[in-house]
Amino acid sequence: MNWTITLVRKVERQLGTLPKGVLQTLKYLVKEIQVLGPIRSNWPNYGLLAGERYHCHIKKGRPTYVVVWKIVNKKERHFEGIYVGTHERAPCQKH
Repeated sequence: MNWTITLVRKVERQLGTLPKGVLQTLKYLVKEIQVLGPIRSNWPNYGLLAGERYHCHIKKGRPTYVVVWKIVNKKERHFEGIYVGTHERAPCQKH
């Protein structure tokens, strides 16, 4: 059974502003999470944030692009994309 994703409205708006390569990498990451689950330690700078929130880098360099997601319901296998964009604006609060 695959995981389902919901994107917060802010992420939906950000998708239109992402460079083409970053958008393609994001799509790949989302597909991977849907099939294999939200724990993606094979991605660069992957890490656990506060609570059930995770992040990883989808593009290195300047600017660095980051994705942040959280598990909404483990039993129902549902996660939510809460941020995609540059590293400087990412809501990355460590636990």
